[in-house]
Amino acid sequence: MNKINIYQIDTFANKIFHGNPAAVCPLEHWLDDVTLQAIAQENNLAETAFFIPADDGFHIRWFTPTQEVPLCGHATLACAFVIFTELEPERQSVQFESKSGPLKVTQKGSMFEMNFPSFLMMPCQQQPENLLNGLKVQPQEVFVVEADPNYYAILATEDEVRAIEPDLYLLEQLHPYGVIVTAPGIQSDCVSRCFAPSYGIPEDPVTGSIHSALVPYWANRLKKEEIHAHQASPRGGDLFCKYQGDRVLIRGNAVKYLTGNIYV
Repeated sequence: MNKINIYQIDTFANKIFHGNPAAVCPLEHWLDDVTLQAIAQENNLAETAFFIPADDGFHIRWFTPTQEVPLCGHATLACAFVIFTELEPERQSVQFESKSGPLKVTQKGSMFEMNFPSFLMMPCQQQPENLLNGLKVQPQEVFVVEADPNYYAILATEDEVRAIEPDLYLLEQLHPYGVIVTAPGIQSDCVSRCFAPSYGIPEDPVTGSIHSALVPYWANRLKKEEIHAHQASPRGGDLFCKYQGDRVLIRGNAVKYLTGNIYV
């Protein structure tokens, strides 16, 4: 029987019960995929992240309750938090190797800054019927990103984003695509919400990875490099971002909620 340490971290938050919770499981070597998926399903959080040592950094993988995903922001931040505060407190930066390439995280004062790839939204020429019926609104525009499969629906106001009550069954039929709604913010540059029911995530509280696409879009639209993004889920969270062409810097806070052990 293996004994595995587990941490639950609330990310993009400066106090518990806010932001997006992620489970973090440091490993010495990979377990089989069936076990990794079973642990993620048992945790029943939006993401469970696993990492193993590799050279001077780590290899990282992320699992929702139903499947592995190619990129996850908040769980990457959670892993870096565990490394910086629990495992290797002398570190100031760490690099993860992932299915989406290298991801570097650096301590910046009380925050953690992730260096992520930049994804350009492409206009969606044929808007899926399940998307429009599922959102129950007519977006101003719809874009798509294939590298991290999602549809991005542009709305006019923050109030419209907050008022969305989607038909999750219809959005689930869009798999492997999730759905993001976004609009200009009132006290931030932009707001968003993220729905991924086919991944076992009805609404993701705060989603770092979608800002790989949101930040380039809003940076170009607002003619500014630095973007304060707010995810308007019930838990809510703030991301402080910078557009750097082929990379996006995403900063946020994190706090520890739980530590324990798994026996498998």
